[in-house]
Formats: sequence, structure tokens, C-alpha cells
Amino acid sequence: MSESGVRQTEEIPQWKREEVDELVDFIEGYESVGVVGVAGIPSRQLQAMRRELYGSAQVRMSRNTLVNRALDEVDDGFEDLKEYVAGQVALIGTNDNPFALFKELEASKTPAPINAGEVAPNDIVIPEGDTGVDPGPFVGELQQVGASARIMDGSIKVTEDSHVLSEGEEVSEELAGVLSELGIEPKEVGLDLRGVFSEGVLFEPDELAIDVDEYRADIQSAVAAATNLSVNAVYPTAQTAPTLIAKATGEAKSVGLFANIESPDFMPELVSKADAQLRALATQIDDEEALPEELRGVSAPSAPAAEEEESTDEEPAEAEDADADEDADDDDGDDGADALGSLF
Repeated sequence: MSESGVRQTEEIPQWKREEVDELVDFIEGYESVGVVGVAGIPSRQLQAMRRELYGSAQVRMSRNTLVNRALDEVDDGFEDLKEYVAGQVALIGTNDNPFALFKELEASKTPAPINAGEVAPNDIVIPEGDTGVDPGPFVGELQQVGASARIMDGSIKVTEDSHVLSEGEEVSEELAGVLSELGIEPKEVGLDLRGVFSEGVLFEPDELAIDVDEYRADIQSAVAAATNLSVNAVYPTAQTAPTLIAKATGEAKSVGLFANIESPDFMPELVSKADAQLRALATQIDDEEALPEELRGVSAPSAPAAEEEESTDEEPAEAEDADADEDADDDDGDDGADALGSLF
């Protein structure tokens, strides 16, 4: 083979091999591994963040080329993280799920001033109010950057919320100086999660940024809707069987009472119903002498006997109402038995 045909291989220094091996061990040692941006974070603040994460996550910094090599060696899908390895980044490993990791990283971010030349991470607004600055050239600086400001009552005041820069626009030196003077810190400094690989799935930040309370409410609403559908369709499950049984019991009882079936289960309600009808009839007779002594001066029932509703919109609540009606009817039944018993 000619000299030109000999493949030239790059000699990799020993320290690089050892570093790649350590990165491989790091990646394989956690259930979830992600890439975080660390640009703009002062060294002292970065060390503080690493201490705060101790016990839940670990940050590992290295050269991007070595990180990519380690991701390739691990394979199993981790190589997909290479697209996020650009600029100042680090690996982060945790045994928590990606959603918990994202939430923890977002909570650890702190407000920070923005410098000239940086890109605004969001719309920047100077709020209405007293700046606390004595009258002077600063009022002109505020107006120059687009804020509505004037001297009032011996102080410089912003007269209305003033939008001075849109998200994605570059911060000028003048605006950076004004924001610094006002103590406005429009950006957040922290570990910026770019992507995380867990259990064979690659997650991006927009997929992890969920409102836990809203998500829980959605699940509860879905469960309630599914339960209602199951009850209305008379489809028994472990969760809906008690409600269906209670509903069927209430409907059977309603039919029995309507048909005046003389069953031991219905007798208290039937007696109560008859007593109410008797009282109502007694109130229609003007001549009290025509009435038995026990019914003289009797008043009409305060409310008609409860009737079963046939609504199927909210079946679980209907079953509870049926139980409540049953208890109330039981109590009325005792009074009805006493009234009728006095006549016979």
C-alpha cells in the first residue's frame, strides 16, 4: 500500500480518553440526562447553583467536543442531545423525572441586570410610579429611551407603564444605564435547560413547562366527565358501580311508591304519603264537626311528597339526593304512622 493510501489517525491524548470515559460513566449513571446553557452565569453563582442542586442533580462541565464524543459512545438515543451542545453548556444528570428537573431549574433562576448589547429575553416595561430620583438630567434619559416621564412634586415620575423594548431586540447603552439606575432586572440568570433525554424520550423545554395545578384540574375534570358518561350509559366499573346501584335503588323505590306497592321496604313512605293526602283532604273541609277530633285544626302539609327527578345530567349527585330523600321520608313515615294510627 502506498504511503498516500495509509489512513492517518489522530492520536488522542490520554487525558482526553479519561475525560470521555468519565463523561460516559456520568451519562450512564443517571435516569435523566440533559444539556444546560451556562452562558452569562458568574463562576460564584454557578458554584452556588451546583450546591443547591446537590442531592437531586449534578452538573458536569467539559469541552463540547468531548461531550459529543461521550454521547456518541453511549448511543441508545443519547446522541440526540448533541444538537444542544453549542456555546457554553454543561451536562446535568438526575434520577428525577424531566418535569421535576425543569421545575427545579426554573425555580432556581434569579433576576439579574441586563447589559448593553444583550438581547432582551422578554418585553421590557418601565412601570408607572415615582423613580425616587431627584430632578435632573435623568428625566431626559428616561424620555430618550421611550418612557413617559416628568418632574412632579420634587421627583422624577414615570406617568404610565412604558414599553421600551420588545423581546429579541438588542439593549442599547442608554437603556442599560436607565434600567440599572432604576434597579430593574429584566432577565433571569440560571441553568437554562435546552433538552433532556429520559427513558428513551427526548424532551424540550416547551414540553416540560406545564402548569401542575391546571394539569391536575384537567385530569379531575376528565375523570368526572368519564364517570358521568359511565353512569348515564349504565356502564358498570369499579368506580361507578356503587353510584349505579344507588341510582337503580332510587328508581325502583320511586316506581314502587308511585304504584303503591305494599312492600315492607315501602311501607313507611306509603304511610307518610297517605297521611299527607289525608291532611290535605281535611283542610278542604270547612265544617270541622264533620271531621274526627284528631283532624280538627290540622294544617296542610308544608310541602308535597318528594318526587323522583328524571334528570340524567348529573347522575352521581342525583344518587346522593335520592339517599337524602330516603332518610327524610323515613322520618316523615314515623309521624304519618302516628297520625293514621290515631284514627284507627
